[in-house]
Amino acid sequence: MSRIGNRVLTIPEGVKVIADGNMITVSGPKGELSTEINKNITAIIKDNEVSFERKNDEYKKFHGTANAIVANMIEGVSKGYEKKLEAVGVGYRFQLKGNKLVVSAGYSHPVEIDIPSGLTVTVPAVNEAVISGIDKCLVGEFAANVRKIRKPEPYKGKGIRYSDEHVRRKEGKKAS
Repeated sequence: MSRIGNRVLTIPEGVKVIADGNMITVSGPKGELSTEINKNITAIIKDNEVSFERKNDEYKKFHGTANAIVANMIEGVSKGYEKKLEAVGVGYRFQLKGNKLVVSAGYSHPVEIDIPSGLTVTVPAVNEAVISGIDKCLVGEFAANVRKIRKPEPYKGKGIRYSDEHVRRKEGKKAS
């Protein structure tokens, strides 16, 4: 059984957490995020610490979720989040064109993806892209959508992958 909802979150220096009913707003040096938690969960803020209480055990699932979401928001506005992607394959590359990420991934045409507001994408090399922002959900979702253009395949390892991802390789057919 998870007890993640009972942990006490410490608020780092320069970060401000405001609870207004079931609306939680976190602001820090990198920006501001807000979310709405379940009405049966209460956020208690005192002495640079945030804790959550629930009405009864029926709302236990929302208790841990609210705690994890606010913890991610606090880390996002203080440090930020980052995902690194790499394109493996001949001619596979990333390119920035204004507010669009252009991906060449072996198709007959380059694929253009609009970069959502709140995210910054940098291309340090033609086969690397770095997605960063303060919202963990938005960074992960955009990185997954870019990876979905051409997932890494197990025979040659070609495709778009996370930089820390290990692609399990298969042997393939043997000539007999």
